[in-house]
Amino acid sequence: MRFEFATATRIVFGQKAIKELVPSAKLFGQRALVVVGRSGQRIAGLIAQLREAGIAVSEFRVSVEPTVAVIEAGLGQAKAERCDLVISIGGGSVIDSGKAIAGLMTNLGRIYDYLEVVGLGHPLINSSAPFIAIPTTAGTGSEVTRNAVLTAVDQRVKVSLRSPLMLPRLAIVDPELTYGLPPEITAAAGLDALTQLIEPFLSNASNPLTDSICREGMRRVSRSLQIAYQHGNDPRAREDMALASLFGGIALANSKLGAVHGFAGPIGGMFPVPHGAICARLLPVVLETNLKALRNRLDQGSGLERFTEMSRILTDDQDSRAEDGIQWLHDLCVTLKVLPLAAYGIKKSDFPEIISQAKKASSMKGNPIELMDNELLQIMELAL
Repeated sequence: MRFEFATATRIVFGQKAIKELVPSAKLFGQRALVVVGRSGQRIAGLIAQLREAGIAVSEFRVSVEPTVAVIEAGLGQAKAERCDLVISIGGGSVIDSGKAIAGLMTNLGRIYDYLEVVGLGHPLINSSAPFIAIPTTAGTGSEVTRNAVLTAVDQRVKVSLRSPLMLPRLAIVDPELTYGLPPEITAAAGLDALTQLIEPFLSNASNPLTDSICREGMRRVSRSLQIAYQHGNDPRAREDMALASLFGGIALANSKLGAVHGFAGPIGGMFPVPHGAICARLLPVVLETNLKALRNRLDQGSGLERFTEMSRILTDDQDSRAEDGIQWLHDLCVTLKVLPLAAYGIKKSDFPEIISQAKKASSMKGNPIELMDNELLQIMELAL
């Protein structure tokens, strides 16, 4: 057995953890590019606190999932304002944007020199500028990952800027920042977090350290996602979901994902579908297809045992079978009003291109079994 493990230099989790922002920021720099998403009184208050502490703030707003052009604009602003620190306060798109900008601030050349798939894929040479990640949703776990997912618009594909040198210097995870999130965002983000716990647990690169994190994260999602969806200010539910998201980020960064994310990259690059919504729709049908493939083509073994263990965690029933956990997920998606892919304009005529790109995705390599073309097609048909 051999595995590696890396995460953010420092993680501060808990109620009121946001109080760590100003004293920590003062240690890292004096001129901050603050990347934010939607405006709000809470974020405006945090920016005011930074300024009151003597930190010059240049605010950069990210209103969509980040594209290469968005990162280039943010990088230009950071250089023009002579920023020496990046702070992201927002969802996964905001954190990925800040992570990418911080990584490029200290490395020469163009962004395409470092991008996977559509660029040269060169490694970053220098450590990122100090970067503080503060999530305001509970889904991506991007505050503890080493990559930023960007859309290459011209190529209609999502790609990664990836390096261990991009891990945040500080992750501040305060569940209170997620209070009041709309139910639809809570659902999509929460199912994204669950996907990022299930796929590393079932992947062909699982390891004992990520396994323990995934087990605990799945338990918390199973007991709290519906509560957070229905009662947005429930303290225990929001804490569980914030922790599950954090665990999912740690797990995916130190294991591998699977076919859900293998499909999510191409779909997200081709259509304006939120990443969490794609994962939410694909998760139960991918698991159902994987289970059938394992049973049809492999001997009974650890792969199937893990499906059963996953099911028992999700259903909180020690007599649960693998199929019961998948049905639990189907039922959860109905409760959370997850939309079919057709609702986002995806048609059967798009399947060949989606499947072709998905087969090349790095995430697909972590799937517990290599899926055949007819199985990939079946996933898309069921999700449509």
